[in-house]
Amino acid sequence: MTGQRRSAAWFGATGRAGMIYRSWMRNQGFGAEVFDGRPVIGIATSASELAPCNAHLTRVAEAVKRGVWQAGGFPLEFPTMATGETLMRPTAMLYRNLMAMEVEELIRANPLDGVVLLSGCDKTTPAMLMAAASVDLPAVMVTGGPMLNGKYRGADVGSGTHVWKFEEELKAGRMTQEECFFAEGCMARSNGHCMTMGTASTMACMAEALGMQLPGSATWPAVDARRFEIGQAAGQRIVEMVEEDLRPSHILTREAFENAIRVNAAIGGSTNAIIHLLAIAGRAEVDLTLDDFDTLIREVPTLVNLMPSGKYLMEDFCYAGGLPVVMRQLAEAGLLHTGSVSVTGKPVGENVAGAENFNTDVITTVEEPFQPAGNGTAVLRGNLCPGGAVIKQSAASPHLLKHQGRALVFDTVEDYHAVADDPDLDVDETSILVIRGAGPKGYPGMPEVSNVALPAKLLKAGVTDMIRICDGRMSGTGYGTVVLHVTPESAAGGPLALVRTGDLITLDVAARTLNVEVSDEELAARRASWQAPESPYTSGYTWLYTEHVLQADQGADFDFLRGSRGHSVPRDSH
Repeated sequence: MTGQRRSAAWFGATGRAGMIYRSWMRNQGFGAEVFDGRPVIGIATSASELAPCNAHLTRVAEAVKRGVWQAGGFPLEFPTMATGETLMRPTAMLYRNLMAMEVEELIRANPLDGVVLLSGCDKTTPAMLMAAASVDLPAVMVTGGPMLNGKYRGADVGSGTHVWKFEEELKAGRMTQEECFFAEGCMARSNGHCMTMGTASTMACMAEALGMQLPGSATWPAVDARRFEIGQAAGQRIVEMVEEDLRPSHILTREAFENAIRVNAAIGGSTNAIIHLLAIAGRAEVDLTLDDFDTLIREVPTLVNLMPSGKYLMEDFCYAGGLPVVMRQLAEAGLLHTGSVSVTGKPVGENVAGAENFNTDVITTVEEPFQPAGNGTAVLRGNLCPGGAVIKQSAASPHLLKHQGRALVFDTVEDYHAVADDPDLDVDETSILVIRGAGPKGYPGMPEVSNVALPAKLLKAGVTDMIRICDGRMSGTGYGTVVLHVTPESAAGGPLALVRTGDLITLDVAARTLNVEVSDEELAARRASWQAPESPYTSGYTWLYTEHVLQADQGADFDFLRGSRGHSVPRDSH
């Protein structure tokens, strides 16, 4: 046995301590030879039937184990919590930081030399990357892959995206409840996460763009045999990474984050990637700001024609060549740091150099892009959002990108839903819906509620979009002219808390501004009479969250978790 590996402090120990560590492991049927000093590889899996996007990861874990054994390692699978957006209340985002804490501490506390991270839904991927950055042991991510394309009445339908569309059709009286029930099964017809370019697909692509996932592995469908080949390859590669001591701190550099930001613009990715990348960067101790998400993408065209901004789905993106095609085009246009190292041990430019595009309607070219440069997510500033706000231009209506309208203000999203179907609601297509109380502290957890359905009276009149402003988030599968992540949030005393129904609000995306047309003196007077909402949480995890969560422009991580804490274990109880 060797004392060089981290795991040797457990399995290479002599006396009582070594006997305890080894003998209890042997009750699982492991032979003595597995304690010979070979790399011990943890397989962190968020498989859970309560998180449908992750339910199949147990089978992916088996493929990873095969690869680890083949490469001479010792694989040990362990469960983590799963933060599935579809079922968790009040929102999965409330628990992303908890999952990141759990995964970090499980890796650090156990005899692991490296780890493979198995994630599926949109919060599990960033949570695991946050943990990996903080503990800084060799790590490779394997995301679970998207569902197969939805099929409804002979047409492709996208998970999430068509939920909003079907809801609008139902409210407008153009679709029955029975038709909606039938469409549910047509929309989600296999294991996997959303097959639109929602947050789950986006974060899988971000893991690959950052260099933390094997090239090409973000897009293979969850039920495709090649998803399991990727798992096996990741198991083989993590053993080599342990030998090379290739750790997240070598991969998650400023250049890697710049690559991810530009890739996110090129794929038409979710606005949620902004919050997650800021949180991961905070753990990796990389200087990244909200404004980087605006300045870095102004020359980047949108290349991928996927819902919710386009018409195709992830299965089509995969068969067209996947993310390596996008990254190769960005590299050839001088928009990618090609020297950034990845989990392959090679620079990303080398990883994608041979990528071929098999469908230029799905993955367009830089010369003839799906949408022109500068059409990605814009960062807004103004007296309504001094800490910033974001809008996904590619999912917005062009005629609303410069607009002034009368505010219709709701303190909670529930307040809006209570009157949204009222035929006498004082609203028209020029109005601006303002929904507050949906930020990290206020909700709590910053839910995906910003893209509320339009008032029923407008839908029935044929109105398809209007401006909505909120301190919450929007699902990456959603669409519409929605201003998100308004910072500071209303519960923290941000200007959004001071807006009143009837105020004029001016949005000018080209100028990157968002302002309420109220004088500084009037806003000061309103602030003097404003009282912070009293928190109902006095104990438990939600209290911890509301006390320590940072604002959206800092990734909504906990203030005490930013930075890397390394992988040393301070005490040995044996």
